[in-house]
Amino acid sequence: MKPNIKNKPKEPKIPNIANQIIITIFIFISITLIYTLVAKKPEDIKKMAISDVAKSVVDGSIEKIVVSGEDINITFKDKTKGTAKKELESSLTETLYNYGVTPEKLTATPIEIKTESGFWYTVLNLLPFILPVLMVVFFIWMLTRQVKGQGMQAFTFGQSKARITDPNDINNKVTFKDVAGAKEAKEELKEIVDFLKNPKKFLDIGARIPKGVLLTGAPGTGKTLLARAVAGEAAVPFFHLSGSEFVEMFVGVGASRVRDLFKMAKRAAPSIVFIDEIDAVGRVRGTGVGGGNDEREQTLNQILVEMDGFEPNEKVIVMAATNRGDVLDPALLRPGRFDRRVLLDLPDRSDREDILSIHARKKPFAEDVNLKVIAERTPGFSGADLFSLMNEGAILAAREDRKKVAQFDLIRSIEKVMMGPERKSHLLSKQEKEITAYHEAGHALIASMLPYADPVHKVSIVSRGHAGGYTLKLPLEEKRLQSKKEFLDDIAMSLGGYVAEEMVFGDITTGPSNDLQVATSLARAMVTRWGMSDEIGPIALESDGGRTMFGQGVNDKEYSERVSALIDGEVSKIMNNAFKVAKEVLTEKRKVLDAIAKKLIEVETLEQAEYNELITANGIVPKRKEEIK
Repeated sequence: MKPNIKNKPKEPKIPNIANQIIITIFIFISITLIYTLVAKKPEDIKKMAISDVAKSVVDGSIEKIVVSGEDINITFKDKTKGTAKKELESSLTETLYNYGVTPEKLTATPIEIKTESGFWYTVLNLLPFILPVLMVVFFIWMLTRQVKGQGMQAFTFGQSKARITDPNDINNKVTFKDVAGAKEAKEELKEIVDFLKNPKKFLDIGARIPKGVLLTGAPGTGKTLLARAVAGEAAVPFFHLSGSEFVEMFVGVGASRVRDLFKMAKRAAPSIVFIDEIDAVGRVRGTGVGGGNDEREQTLNQILVEMDGFEPNEKVIVMAATNRGDVLDPALLRPGRFDRRVLLDLPDRSDREDILSIHARKKPFAEDVNLKVIAERTPGFSGADLFSLMNEGAILAAREDRKKVAQFDLIRSIEKVMMGPERKSHLLSKQEKEITAYHEAGHALIASMLPYADPVHKVSIVSRGHAGGYTLKLPLEEKRLQSKKEFLDDIAMSLGGYVAEEMVFGDITTGPSNDLQVATSLARAMVTRWGMSDEIGPIALESDGGRTMFGQGVNDKEYSERVSALIDGEVSKIMNNAFKVAKEVLTEKRKVLDAIAKKLIEVETLEQAEYNELITANGIVPKRKEEIK
């Protein structure tokens, strides 16, 4: 029987004890003040002896006598009041007669006998005594409850904190129609959906569906969205939590939560368990990388046992996502656990157009919007970047009080996502503006002259983010591979601003600092990762993440000091050669450099058409973009 996922009880929130004490004291004071204001002030009542009462009866000064138990309440004709006590053994009439009051006087004086009894009479009499006791008891009970709650909370640490998506929840349901691109990944995952819907087809032929599916890829490529789409297509419960939610300060909590998670998933089977950022607990054991400790390793061991232990779990599919599949423990990746790995790449041009179409569903567009152009201008954008692009475009339109999103809004949002918002308030001095113009003109001119550099789409000296200006260049077509010649031209283009500043002004500013970092990092990667050094040869000395390979420490180096010196020499050689190429180009085309810089000082921004017109007038043929079929 499946558990009622929708009505799963939530853990009660335990309030702070100090807050409860303050609230209780405040309530007690409030009740006391209200009682003080409401209660009647005692009247000025004179206490009398029974003999004085007898004299007053004889004098005829009493208007009325009320007898309540042993109390005698007297009202005089002058509206004053008095009280006295009578004898318990005899009635008031007998007592007054004994004090010499004649029957005629007694008859002339109204005497009322009141017998008070009942529930409310008892409550009103006991309330002044019971109320303080009740308040003290309530206060003690609240304190006891808080202490008990804090103590019982320790027993909930081992419970899983997975968020559950009900398959009948239409508002949160995601299907493959909501995921654009990733065609190969969706094909792989359709088998998982087919198994969850019709497992008999696989079991009859002796096939075992993979127990674990590992989604790897760059951040923002849609790993979590794709996992939710699998659950939506299969219409099964979806248990979602992050790898960091397993580990707590108490030893054994992570393993306990893993057991509880799989116990819940088995009761709701067929179901999907999705662990996001699994590298938080699934890193290589015994290396100390990522703060390894016994608690994390116990959690990993429990995951390994649950996924491929003695008890079969053929109706529970475990999906996980990570950006760093290379740091996961080998035991986690072996067949029988995460034995199917789905790689999600950055989307290509057609995929980007499909993703933009999905994010454009609820946005009113102007007639000039062309999503194909936006897709062409966003190489390297992930699905999350494209969502942010569309959202920023809508925000820009709303900010200007327009009802529809125009193409110009989307073009501006591309640059905003890439580099940040424009800083128009960041005013440059005349000299700084001139330096920035020559700097960006140097980048753009070298990109236009070198054969393997990408064509320029925009040049601007308006500050964005941390950049004082920028040169936007885009490839002629989609690229999966890059050659050594392209890298060398990119490095020379990065040094174009540095060379232009030195050549025109005879000095260097801090402007090219980021360019130098990017170019140096690229030159080092050519030598240590891609084997593009003639001196060192085809040897990979570092991984994509830096100086760590195969789970070894961050400071470990797998090469000697002599090789390290060779690497430094090769990087320096590449940078110096690129510097020479950039200087030769700018020296030869100095007039074009001056023309671009002066135009930038005048208009601040040059779009592709304006830039191409300018360099064409100076004898440079711009690179033409081929028609993409």
